[in-house]
Amino acid sequence: MAGHGGAWKVAFADFMTALMALFLVLWISAQDQEILIATSRYFQSPFKAPLDNHSGVMPFNSNKQTTSTGNQQGNEKELEKNKQIQLSFLNSVAADFYRLLHLDQSLADKPIDVQVTSDGLRVTLFDRAKRPLFTPGTTEFTDWGRYALQSLAWTIDRHHFRVTIDGHTSLAPSVTNENYSAWELSADRANASRRSLVHYAVDPHYIERVTGYANTRPLPGVKADSDSNDRVTLSLTLTPKPKDASAAFLPSAANLNSPASPAEANSARDHSAMAPHKI
Repeated sequence: MAGHGGAWKVAFADFMTALMALFLVLWISAQDQEILIATSRYFQSPFKAPLDNHSGVMPFNSNKQTTSTGNQQGNEKELEKNKQIQLSFLNSVAADFYRLLHLDQSLADKPIDVQVTSDGLRVTLFDRAKRPLFTPGTTEFTDWGRYALQSLAWTIDRHHFRVTIDGHTSLAPSVTNENYSAWELSADRANASRRSLVHYAVDPHYIERVTGYANTRPLPGVKADSDSNDRVTLSLTLTPKPKDASAAFLPSAANLNSPASPAEANSARDHSAMAPHKI
């Protein structure tokens, strides 16, 4: 017993420490919101605690600043979370569009380029000689051009993007009529793209602007006479909603139930047309 006479002291000290911790927890739990926030901020950053500038007394009139700071931090976290959700959603839409057209995103000379922007997507349809979008010198789409516009129209309609369309040409576009310049060709091709989108699926109210720039805006690092400058660029912007802007880029119930491709959409319409209708 002589060698173990102090063991009870250690056990008693542990017991008292546990009681003190329990007392502190019960005391903090019973305090109002101001003290809870101040205590939390102290343990998160003790060197910048609100007690530093005071003689051990909690500042009396700091509740407005503390509350506003907490609200601001909460709003910033919520905005950052929504931004990440939006970015993830836009990347998935871009990847789905590439898969829909059976395109490899890693190709250097893709016929279509999709970039994720801060508020939507920027889709560039190239009119290159290897895979032309239009018949040379005209506004008539090739078979590939019609397929690309149909797939794009389905994507826009499904996710309710707002659209601006810009037409561009190279330095020397294939125009045979001297009274028909690159200005007319770029504007007419942009307008032809608008008509095609509306024809296939897009509500005309989602089209915000159609512009032709001729050869005034070549691609960075690309020669002005390169056929890569013959292109139509569509800027797709997520539709804002006044009550809940964060839900503007989230798939709605209608989107989740919509067909996974234009082919399935056409099949559904054909099936609906064949079904008997009551008069």
